Amino acid sequence: MPDQLRTSLSQADDAVITVANETLSGHSKKGLVARIMPFFGPAFIASIAYVDPGNFATNIQAGAKYGYLLVWVIVASNLMAMLIQTLSAKLGIATGKNLAECCRDKYPKPVTVTLWILMELVAMATDLAEFLGAALGMYLLFGIPLIWAGFITAIATFLILTMERFGFRPLEAVISAFVGSIALCYLIEMWIGHPDGAQIMHSIINPRFAGTESILLACGILGATVMPHVIFLHSALTAGRIVVKSPEMRRKLMRFQIMDVVLAMSLAGLVNMAMLVTAAAAFHASGHQNVGSIEIAYKALTPLLGPAASWVFGGALLAAGLSSSAVGTMSGQVIMQGFMRTHIAPWLRRLITMLPALLVIMLGTDPTRTLVISQVLLSFGLPFAIIPLVVFTADKKLMGDLVNHKITTVVAAAVASLIVVLNLFLLFETVKGLFA
Repeated sequence: MPDQLRTSLSQADDAVITVANETLSGHSKKGLVARIMPFFGPAFIASIAYVDPGNFATNIQAGAKYGYLLVWVIVASNLMAMLIQTLSAKLGIATGKNLAECCRDKYPKPVTVTLWILMELVAMATDLAEFLGAALGMYLLFGIPLIWAGFITAIATFLILTMERFGFRPLEAVISAFVGSIALCYLIEMWIGHPDGAQIMHSIINPRFAGTESILLACGILGATVMPHVIFLHSALTAGRIVVKSPEMRRKLMRFQIMDVVLAMSLAGLVNMAMLVTAAAAFHASGHQNVGSIEIAYKALTPLLGPAASWVFGGALLAAGLSSSAVGTMSGQVIMQGFMRTHIAPWLRRLITMLPALLVIMLGTDPTRTLVISQVLLSFGLPFAIIPLVVFTADKKLMGDLVNHKITTVVAAAVASLIVVLNLFLLFETVKGLFA
């Protein structure tokens, strides 16, 4: 495992590696579930970034403004995310290195340093959004002032990160539990809100827009879905987690990792869809089409769907903020170590990255607006993660037997081009709106 995520292996880790190797070699006598479980985990950690507070902001706005119109955008974005995260996982397995390390090996030092600085800014923008989301969740649920909620968030995030000391499996279990709790919260929200299944299916099979603003929101959904920092992180999580040498074993391992990605990203996609359709059922259907912030959404849910809906919403926001903040800090470790061959203690990184969020809180800036601006910064950084990923995974010399099929490379290049174009459009329109 790369240095930035190297931990002492726990008994749970040893058991996972043993069962995984037995499964790959065909010698395992365990049941189907027991055989495949050791391969699940990395994609679930990455999937947290796909249901972070930035997604809350964009999905709520889309559902409130346009109802079920943009459900198809979530489906399309999630399919793109599956492909990208699969390539990231494959890069780690094939090379034993993460994406940042591959960039460092392939590019001149000035390019490497520039990429490192840019990705650090992206990681901090991500952390800003996730930190604010967790603090906002505490404020809405318990009435804790935002500044104190911010400090509690920092402590809670650090406690989550201490799980790294006990190996990779305990941390994967904790993060997966957060993913499950968010999914459960939105399952309850959908049960309370009774979204229109027919309209959901109509949007999926009949994709369309309704003017420029709907295109802008669609770009926002995409920008909040495909996250650059977890592209780096996912490759680190699979590099050295389960080590196999023969081409046949590596291909088997890759098939299991694809299962991990499909399951985790499908769950994240369903949560995103639930966010949008709940907003459509609660706000758009009742004429509340201008719900533009998380705070307003929380307060409006009580009179529309009852107090349970607002509490469940707040709980999901808090879980998403805490877990994604921890994952954001992990991503920052990967980026620094990979590009610069150095790292700082997680508590110090947590301290540094929490300062912008605390400053935003003390200045009284609108949290939802800050979340939207952070998504713009993510959009700017996305091409610098996706393009190297596609190039590296298409390199036969680097990837060996796990090199992309030509069709995979063409599809990945098309997806990368589409994401880059749409995110640049989002960047342009948002910046234009800020100065209008």
